[in-house]
Amino acid sequence: MFHVGDKVFYPMYGAGVINSIQEKEILGTKQRYYVLHIPHVNMEIMVPVGKTENLGIRNVVEPEVMDDVLRRFNEGDTDPVIFETNNRFYKDINKKKMKTGDIYKAREIVRDLVRKSHRQKLGMEDNNMLNNARQVLTSELMQVKEIEFEQAVEMLNEVIESKVITIQS
Repeated sequence: MFHVGDKVFYPMYGAGVINSIQEKEILGTKQRYYVLHIPHVNMEIMVPVGKTENLGIRNVVEPEVMDDVLRRFNEGDTDPVIFETNNRFYKDINKKKMKTGDIYKAREIVRDLVRKSHRQKLGMEDNNMLNNARQVLTSELMQVKEIEFEQAVEMLNEVIESKVITIQS
């Protein structure tokens, strides 16, 4: 169970803070809801208390985990299948990775799509996935490091641009 003030991560929206816990009656049923404020998109979301696990909502990672993600951001090989045109299989894998809420999987998506963008122009779906993954990753970086969105974007950009690109052959 989360508490007011907890920093949490919602895989499809990003990181935010629990502003309140409210009881609401909807369609004759009373239920408790977390009211999450997601600052990078200036949005409030009400999530039923009992559904957080199914939605993949978790506490934001510890600073040590975020440091590890940033330090090892560009490590690992990119599966060459990502470079195939209109590879539906790979796009579905990215969507599943996003839904897990695993920060390391979000890192892989950004890393691999940035690598792909260095070789070829990204299609609309890839570009949208890259932008979404970057935004979600940046939102968690904001909460963990307690910095503003612009600082988090700059920090992530520096990490992405500072490493050698490796592609599996």
